[in-house]
Amino acid sequence: MVSLETPICDFGWKAVDFELKGCDGKVYSLAGVKGENGLLVMFICNHCPYVKAILGRLVRVVRDLQAKGIGVIAVMTNDTAEYPEDSLDNMGRVAEANNFTFPYVIDETQEVGRAYGAVCTPDFFGFNADLELQYRGRLDASRKDPAAPGARRDLFEAMSQVAETGQGPKQQIASMGCSIKWRAEE
Repeated sequence: MVSLETPICDFGWKAVDFELKGCDGKVYSLAGVKGENGLLVMFICNHCPYVKAILGRLVRVVRDLQAKGIGVIAVMTNDTAEYPEDSLDNMGRVAEANNFTFPYVIDETQEVGRAYGAVCTPDFFGFNADLELQYRGRLDASRKDPAAPGARRDLFEAMSQVAETGQGPKQQIASMGCSIKWRAEE
């Protein structure tokens, strides 16, 4: 497992459009998932211990953000031939078991992950209503550990600010997780 941190937020960078198949069999696009007050694009997967450790908290944060008009989508970019636990069928099982209230889609060509510059799971891209990047940080301070009582909810606080003002916080702490599992270049 290679552990990586995300780069600093490139404020104003425009969200890249996509059409990706969800584990529910539907196809999702940028316009179709965008919320009235913004969009959160999350790169996650099934096998990563960082994602597994935060999944319950992440689902709660997403519900709270959806109530604030933030659209949410989770993208799985990993090479499923090398990491079969991340297959579309298994994505469906994870989504169902964790009561996802957001689409969980597969990036089979890995083009979307590359276009966004995703580096790890989890990797969060928070956009305002104009689809300009305003947040590229962590969920919270826990990483793989249980969150301490009263722990700051970085992602929730930042995206709540984006929903209210259109701007993310200037100070952001990078997310950390397992590297994206890219297919070997042919």
